[in-house]
Formats: sequence, C-alpha cells, structure tokens
Amino acid sequence: MEEKKRVEFFDVLRCVAAIAVIAIHTLAPYRDLYGVIPDSEWLTAVTLNGSTRWAVPVFILISGALLMSDTRPFNADYYIKRRLGKVVLPFLAWSAFYVVLSGFSAQGFNSEVATETAANSWHHGTYYHLGFFYYFIPLYFVIPLFQWVNRHSNDGVWVAYVGVWLITTTLFLSHINGVWSSQYWLYTGYLPLGYLLYKRLPITSLTVAIATILGLLSLYFTVHSVVELSVMKGEYSVGRWLSYKTINVVLAASMIFILGRAITPYLPETLMKGIRVMSKYSLGIYLLHPIFLWPMKAFGWYQGNPSWVIPLWMLISGAGALTLSWLLARFKVTQWLVP
Repeated sequence: MEEKKRVEFFDVLRCVAAIAVIAIHTLAPYRDLYGVIPDSEWLTAVTLNGSTRWAVPVFILISGALLMSDTRPFNADYYIKRRLGKVVLPFLAWSAFYVVLSGFSAQGFNSEVATETAANSWHHGTYYHLGFFYYFIPLYFVIPLFQWVNRHSNDGVWVAYVGVWLITTTLFLSHINGVWSSQYWLYTGYLPLGYLLYKRLPITSLTVAIATILGLLSLYFTVHSVVELSVMKGEYSVGRWLSYKTINVVLAASMIFILGRAITPYLPETLMKGIRVMSKYSLGIYLLHPIFLWPMKAFGWYQGNPSWVIPLWMLISGAGALTLSWLLARFKVTQWLVP
C-alpha cells in the first residue's frame, strides 16, 4: 500500500515539474524584451518565470527521496547500469544530437557554430536545457555515500546537514560568497532534503499550511525582486533570485513537494491515468521538448501576447515531446534514449 502511494506521489511531481520546465523554456524569448513589448506582457512572462523556478529542484528532490530511502545493500553493477547508465547514456546521445541542432537557424546550417558547441561540450550543455545534467549527474556519485551514512546513523545527521545547507543557500542569495558557494555543495543539499520531506515530515494541516505560506512568500519575493532589479537597471536583471541554489527557490520547491504529497490521494483516477503516462515519459519530455520549440525561437514565432502564445507553444512542444518519447520507447533499438 505504501509503495502504491509513493509511486503516485512521485508521478504527480514529475508531471508538474515537466510542465514547469516547458513553461520556463517557452517564455524565454520574452524575458529580455523589457521596454520593447508592453509592460503587462513582459510582466506576464517574468511572473511565470519566477513562479516556476522550482521545477528542476523538484526533480532533484525526487531523486534524493527515492535513492536515499533505498535500504537494499549497495550493488555497484546494478547502480551503474540501472541508475547512472539510464541517465548518462541518453544525455550523451542527445548532447550529440543537439550539437547538430545548435548549428541550425532561420538562415540555414552554420557548421562553425556546431563545431564550437561541440568543443565546449565538456563543460557546457550543447543546448540550453542540457546544462541540468552537468550538476545532476555528479549527484549520482554522492548518493552511494549518503546511502551508507543512512545505514550507519540516524536522521539527526540529515537534519543538521540540511540546516547548515539552508543557511548557505541564504548566504549565496545574499551574495555572501565562500567555500559554501560551490555549486556541487549547493545542489547536493536537495538530496537529503528530499529524503526528509518524504520520509520524516508528517503531512498535517499545519505542515502543509506552513510550507504553503513560506513557498508563496518566496515566490512573491522572487518575482518582485526580479521586476524591481530590472526596472532599476533598465533591462532584464535577476541577480541570484532565479538560481536553483538559493533559499527562495528551495522554499518554493519544498512547497510543491509537500503539496504533491498532500494532494495526490485526493486526485481522481481519470486524472491520475494521464499523470502516470506523462510521468513515465517525463525524462523524454525534458530531453525532447526543445526540438518542438526550435521553430518558435528560430523564426521568431512568438509574436503576440504571451498570455496565449506561451500556453500554445507549451502545448505544442509538450505534446510533441510526449508523442516522440512514446514512439521511441516502442522500439528496443531506441527505447534507451527515453528511459
């Protein structure tokens, strides 16, 4: 019974996180148009952007919750093939694909751009959405250590760890730099946080209310601060408010995680059927949706009010990525590309 509830809960989170990622990438052309398009249109895009930064952190919280709660003895062969390999191999394959796509524009193919993209791929994503994997994949080398600690200590260790980590995310947001500013440290903290939110936080009206209040306040201050900075500088400016490594985004991601746990048991089965399908192909959707956004950005097909243009292209790219993921998963020769 617990397993079924757990699976449905993560299905919901994967689904909403995938939708939020698509939203972030769809609205991108509008962000830098401050003073070019009407303020109301710019605010629509910037508000959506600031309200969805929790998407990628939620994926990391899920990984922490799942893998750190795994009590089975560590099996290196299984872990490398079934855990690490399922992420690394598709990442490498799609990185090569996007090297080629990066060279295409409305004017045709530019081999110099593609070559430069390939040359920088050792430290930079070959396309805008692949940067996620450069800090996500290293987390798989930390997880076995965290699992070992879990088997030889109590959760007090993780409470203390997360407490220190939260302080450093606050320092980072405040531009107070130090050894804690390492991106690997700041991303790693999401793993035990996900574990604690899943395994140790009781879902009560009080915990849900506190998480919701803190999360909504963080979203408000995120959007307000970005708008204020942009107006002050006369151009789109975000400081660190949209970073995945700051306390405001941590609070927003935690809110989504907790609300997902709280709401999932009350969702109708008809809705859950669709959510399960989208969750199954969530990694494929993440990897493939920029293909369907390419014409929008290459040909400037985002003219119009973002209140309808963004949802339209979200639907086109999301449906296209889901369909292509389903097609690739049907054949053994390609199903590894969308695990």
